[in-house]
Amino acid sequence: MKTVLIVGAHPDDPEIAMGMRMRWYAMNRARVRVHCLTTGAPGPDGMAVRREECLKAGALLGVDEYTFSSIPDTRFVEHRGQINADLFAVFHETRPDVVYTHYPGDQHLDHSITAQEVTTVALREARNLRYFRSPYSVGFEPNEFFMGTPELLETKVRALKCFASQQQLDMDVFRQLAQVGHRQYLHHRVVEGFPPESSCAEPFSIARQVEFAD
Repeated sequence: MKTVLIVGAHPDDPEIAMGMRMRWYAMNRARVRVHCLTTGAPGPDGMAVRREECLKAGALLGVDEYTFSSIPDTRFVEHRGQINADLFAVFHETRPDVVYTHYPGDQHLDHSITAQEVTTVALREARNLRYFRSPYSVGFEPNEFFMGTPELLETKVRALKCFASQQQLDMDVFRQLAQVGHRQYLHHRVVEGFPPESSCAEPFSIARQVEFAD
């Protein structure tokens, strides 16, 4: 069984970036674990609210395990030592075959620190490492595209609707990006050869991939 570890800075980061692929892994009997370094704090009871939103979204996507660190939101610089220690513990518990995290070039400092710390640990503890794009990624050039289906996209949208405390999540925007974003990178003649059901995409950047001869 393949084990997939996805590390995000905040609740909803992984779902926005790769909700379709998360669901696809689960449907294909991979073990999927998501780890968020913070639960966020939009209000006095925000941490509990956002944790519950994650768990509901994870259940829709088929996530096996959804865990959290207690790093204060927007205070990642001061807590890098704790982030590193938490990540080593998560990796040792999970023993992932493939790891996903934020792209290192990002305008959000929490995202970029997450990417840097996950990369440091993953290059020692995992064979395969991929970066996902966030709305704040800078200079992201994907070299892998996961082509989803309308059914996978609908499940992703349903999962994102679980994050009701995040009023800025515009489902129409995310749906449109999934349907047209890959055309920025793929020639139309390539896209024309896709199966009709492969109408939406999530882009990734492969940092390291190890393959074995049969």
